[in-house]
Amino acid sequence: MSTKLLMTVSAIILGVTGIILSFFPVEVSNYLGFAGTEFIILQILGALYFAFGLINWTAKANLIGGIYSRPVAIGNFAHFMIGALALVKLSFHSAAPSYIWIAAVIYSTFAVFFGYIFFTSPVAKNKSV
Repeated sequence: MSTKLLMTVSAIILGVTGIILSFFPVEVSNYLGFAGTEFIILQILGALYFAFGLINWTAKANLIGGIYSRPVAIGNFAHFMIGALALVKLSFHSAAPSYIWIAAVIYSTFAVFFGYIFFTSPVAKNKSV
């Protein structure tokens, strides 16, 4: 499995989400119905997403899986797996809005792909000179 596409897509999604949360935390907070100063948590979360997106973007050309770039693979797998479990639980235990379901599907998809990458050994492509 080529990881370049997966790393690129995850980097773009995380990066765009990070930029939105970093620069528009009050607007997102109002949309989500938060009151008070909770927007600062969204802004910090935006920084985290943006940083994770940068890591994935810079690692997209590396061989990932098995022992190669293991910290990148395990970090992504842990993030998406824990996020998927939390979002799926929230979706089933309350009348969740549609954006929670969409996030649960996205996180679950990334969790499956990064789990596959983490638990299998990659095959290096032979490059001709």
